[in-house]
Amino acid sequence: MNRFMKLAFTEARKGKDTWKNPQVGAVIVKNQQVLSSGHHETYGRNHAEINALKHLSDISQAEGATLYVTLEPCSHFGKTPPCVQRIVEVGIKKVVIAETDPNPIVSGNGIKYLEDHGVQVENLQQKNDLNVAYRFFHQHKRPLVTIKYAMTLDGKVNQTKGVRSMITNQEVFSDTQELRRQSQVILVGENTFKVDDPKLTVREKEKFPPIRAVVIRDVNSVDLKMQIFQTNEPIYFFSQEKSQRELPENVQVFVDEWTPTKIVQKLTELGMQSLLVEGGSHIQADFLKEKLCDRLIVYLANKVFGQGLPAINGPVANLKFSKPEILLLADNLKITTWRLD
Repeated sequence: MNRFMKLAFTEARKGKDTWKNPQVGAVIVKNQQVLSSGHHETYGRNHAEINALKHLSDISQAEGATLYVTLEPCSHFGKTPPCVQRIVEVGIKKVVIAETDPNPIVSGNGIKYLEDHGVQVENLQQKNDLNVAYRFFHQHKRPLVTIKYAMTLDGKVNQTKGVRSMITNQEVFSDTQELRRQSQVILVGENTFKVDDPKLTVREKEKFPPIRAVVIRDVNSVDLKMQIFQTNEPIYFFSQEKSQRELPENVQVFVDEWTPTKIVQKLTELGMQSLLVEGGSHIQADFLKEKLCDRLIVYLANKVFGQGLPAINGPVANLKFSKPEILLLADNLKITTWRLD
């Protein structure tokens, strides 16, 4: 990869609050010298290209320069004005992009605008690991679904029915926190919700925290003293019954005979790009049965329970996955694999 594009990707990864927008980085170069760089910092604020231009010591430096950017510049009015107009105005002569924006509102239109206004465009079509959920959402018209669970060497997720078991180590906990932070929705089933009483939060304060979602038969059976209600992050309940009582302002209840397919359809309508299915073994089996698993992450602990609840509890579809990526987390393993068929 070109060294200037590498710098642009390094810059892009600094953006932690982009939410439904992609992480994007930009670098302005002239005579093989980096003049400035910038990234998209926060959803609704300046895009990377605009920030890079603002970081020039003098805007006249942009005349005749080359802009390296990790994603095709936008050409429409959204939360901010089109980046391509400003790029043309300041006299950038060439734009090198890593990939076309998969969002149909932008896709190809930014390149066309630049070329129509005399700017040379080079599209590297560079494969990268940024914006995986954003890319998936616009290509497949639904959220990227990740199923994550931790289990023992004999495939158990807890030792005693109805009692939460601590399986993995602190390194796995930290990794899971990052996985949550990268997800727009975290979902659990009723049993996990009532047995584990999880907060489903991330450790650090987020400007756009993940939505905590629970699939439940009757939302009226929920104890409002549970931990999930002790913080202000948004909550979705997918319930078969309407709520008969007043709930906190951060709670929304959706009523239907919910299946994984219906849940994913609803999240698509809401514009959610990524769903992390955290547990438990029944709801995860339901998602696998309906072939709604794009990425599978398994944390493997170095212990054996001998008895207890299996990691996947129920019939599942016959699915093929990629060669697994294996990461050692102290004395535990993280196994990541992607759906192939």
